[in-house]
Amino acid sequence: MRPASVSLSDYCELPPEEMAAHAASFYDKMRRRRSVRAFSDRSVPRGVIEDCLCTAGTAPSGANMQPWHFVVVCDPEVKRRIREAAEERERAFYAGGASQEWLEALAPLETGPDKSFLEEAPCLIVVFARPYSLASDGGKIQHYYVSRSVGLATGLLIAAIHNAGLASLPYTPSPMGFLRELLGRPANERPYLVLVVGYPAPDVRVPALDKKPLSEIATFV
Repeated sequence: MRPASVSLSDYCELPPEEMAAHAASFYDKMRRRRSVRAFSDRSVPRGVIEDCLCTAGTAPSGANMQPWHFVVVCDPEVKRRIREAAEERERAFYAGGASQEWLEALAPLETGPDKSFLEEAPCLIVVFARPYSLASDGGKIQHYYVSRSVGLATGLLIAAIHNAGLASLPYTPSPMGFLRELLGRPANERPYLVLVVGYPAPDVRVPALDKKPLSEIATFV
């Protein structure tokens, strides 16, 4: 039986100057992150993806239930089937499923029903949330703060992907139930997000968007 607690032996305090340098360096790297919608078909080393997933798995979670599962899709045929199913839903979305206000908000991103990046990118990471797990006797073990926990893990995954020198695109087709069926996932998992991962296409362009300044996103009390 594992002990209830262990020593925080891995914590390493930094001098204020070094701490500030680390924070500034990481911000400088992350502010260059952009979601891209055009990818090269160059393959990505599996070990890099594995380390990024391990980073995601360090995220805090409600009651340490770790209610996430990541399905890495590299098979061209499976990616094609995901694209076909996603585009079917996207056509319905753009043909009347979305409000005019929603479509106007999306306009600067220059998105549409075509989701060719789902086939072009070498890797799709489908993030699943687990509201509960199953005990050995078949009973349900409830998970807590599932969406928040999976969101934290996904954020770490995106940061890790960018830190490794790759590009990504968070993609959320709606509805997403087809992903569970297509990938053969159990009933206690629901699709949360598709993270498209790879090298950006050589000629890729991204929308000219600005992030809000610190004064608009933070308040110090």
